[in-house]
Amino acid sequence: MPELFDNKILCKKCSKQMEKAKLTKNGFLFRAMACPKCDHKLIHPVDKQEYDKFKNLKNKEFRVKMRLVGNSYAVSIPKEIVSFMNAQEKAMNDMVRLCFEDFGRVSLNFDELVGRR
Repeated sequence: MPELFDNKILCKKCSKQMEKAKLTKNGFLFRAMACPKCDHKLIHPVDKQEYDKFKNLKNKEFRVKMRLVGNSYAVSIPKEIVSFMNAQEKAMNDMVRLCFEDFGRVSLNFDELVGRR
């Protein structure tokens, strides 16, 4: 399938030809087109759609059980979250970073730097 941004795209504000660019927001890398004259930007629709899925998952609250497994406790991660992370090509078999952030708050980090610390 041909890539949408491989075509010539004109800026709707100033009619100048737009150039490929990359934007980052909340850890997401967006493919974009940017106008060199007026700095108007277009985000690739597929990337926008994936970001919207992320925002919907982020705003959703899951209630999960904590279970005793051997000498540790385990918490299940909902399939929705794991499926989204797999679609984003995050490594699910690598070690993750678990932090006790505050009273009543634990964080689990799957970022790229976990295995390199």
